[in-house]
Amino acid sequence: MRESNESLQARVLALLKRHGWNATSFQVVEPGFSYWFDGEDACVAYVDTGRAWVTAGGPIAPRERLGEVLTRFQARAAEAGRRVCFFAVERRLLEAVPLQAVAIGEQPVWDPRRWEESVRDSRPLREQLRRARAKGVRVREVSAEELGAPDSPVRRGVDGLMAGWLESRRMAPMGFLVQLAPYEQAHERRSFVAERDGQVVAFLSAVPVYAREGWFVQHLLRDRRAPNGSVESLVDALMREAAREGRRYLTLGLAPLAGAVPGWLRLARRLGKPLYDFEGLRAFKGRLRPHAWDRIHLARPETGSGALLSVYDALSAFAQGGLLRFGADTLLGRPLLLVWLLAFLLVPWTLLLALPGTTPYFPSRLVQGAWVLFDVGLTVGLFSLVRRWRPGLALLLGCAISTDACVTLLEALLYNVPRARGLGDWLVMGVAVLGPSLAAVLLFWARGHPTLRPA
Repeated sequence: MRESNESLQARVLALLKRHGWNATSFQVVEPGFSYWFDGEDACVAYVDTGRAWVTAGGPIAPRERLGEVLTRFQARAAEAGRRVCFFAVERRLLEAVPLQAVAIGEQPVWDPRRWEESVRDSRPLREQLRRARAKGVRVREVSAEELGAPDSPVRRGVDGLMAGWLESRRMAPMGFLVQLAPYEQAHERRSFVAERDGQVVAFLSAVPVYAREGWFVQHLLRDRRAPNGSVESLVDALMREAAREGRRYLTLGLAPLAGAVPGWLRLARRLGKPLYDFEGLRAFKGRLRPHAWDRIHLARPETGSGALLSVYDALSAFAQGGLLRFGADTLLGRPLLLVWLLAFLLVPWTLLLALPGTTPYFPSRLVQGAWVLFDVGLTVGLFSLVRRWRPGLALLLGCAISTDACVTLLEALLYNVPRARGLGDWLVMGVAVLGPSLAAVLLFWARGHPTLRPA
């Protein structure tokens, strides 16, 4: 008889309480994971992408068994026709098992018993805590029963924070280790809310790291109108409670692509800024004065696939259903990203228009120069719109691009069509006419999108 999911999670939770050492170890009892057990004292939690088994950290096993458990897990994956990669691996596993690894970021670590010292030595941190108190923000721990009651004010407040957070994201919702699941295994968690005038303005959920006698802050959400210092006040409350209990370890989790990562990942960090504020997240965690930064890795077997394929497998695990679908959902659900893509593509197009070789497509050099200047202005306007969305500017740019489409069509019909000599000429005309037409439709559609409406 097939074991129920609840029974599997109970077995995994019992192992976690004995061997759960990775910062992300508790998250494997949340929905979406499969489990491979090796005897009664070891387990590997993974996501099956269809081509690979992507693990959440290392095995849940005694330290002396890490090597043999991973070897058997790799063999089982090979039998199933799957590659293997290990995500969010810490130095402990790399020292115990021969693996190829690439650094993918850092996570900040605190000893809660030294938190008071950190607050005392950081004037900005003290000021943030003072601001929150002055604005009437009060922090309290909430029980699993209060958080679990669907009709409780706290539950409704946290649900509202989650809905707002998801709406504000530049990417489609992800799974694997970043899904929102603050109500799973609620009795094992520590949850705090920051309230102002009886309303929940920020929320923190921490999960245990059993083998390190510590906590991992998994969820940290705030309302965009929450007073400054609300989030810092939540962290302060958890730190002080952990110190009171004698806890020795606390982390806020991975700051992806932070620190000394390879050059191609630094490039990804730079290019991915419109999707994710990597530097901002690292800076926020740094302001809380961590006592150390632990490097986090993506690892693979020594005889396994290359680093790029492992990155692809890990991204597929987060994407829940395939990278193509995730990309489409992200574009259609986050119109600001489409606007950024439009601005990005306009840069090489404008450079192409400015080249001497494109002069024959224009009635004169003066007309060519005018189009180049016009497109430079559009590019600046679109990047400004991405930086800060303003409906009025979006309307202005939409009207300008619509005019662009009409004038370009007229110029093509009167000047370019009679002079067209081959497929290349027709292709250039098609792009020149269709490009601004689609861009105008995009901007007018984006103005009415729920994620960009004024609050």
